Amino acid sequence: QVQLVESGGGSVQVGGSLRLSCAASGFDLSRNCMGWFRQAPGKEREGVARIYPVGATYYADSVKGRLTISRDNAKNTLYLQLKSLKPEDTAMYYCAAGGCGSWSPGEYSYWGQGTQVTVSS
Repeated sequence: QVQLVESGGGSVQVGGSLRLSCAASGFDLSRNCMGWFRQAPGKEREGVARIYPVGATYYADSVKGRLTISRDNAKNTLYLQLKSLKPEDTAMYYCAAGGCGSWSPGEYSYWGQGTQVTVSS
């Protein structure tokens, strides 16, 4: 059974940092395309980072230079390092599996429950 469990969210001030984790079970994370998405209240879910099995990474323009996606194959865990956080980064953050080459949430087959990030000024 495929399962994704996010953790690491919290409340930080502007300019702060967080590291989100996504523990995977039931499949080999390193053999799949993985992505991080976020959804703010009243807004559509948007992709912010993705990583391919070969290790290539891609980022949305709005987060380039501030977010870093990575994975630990031995722990079967995906990470998202967030730095220089802004109030507009406030959202529920989700990890997802599938969707190689796509930012469309509909192309991803498996989702975690999300972890909340709140950035205050």
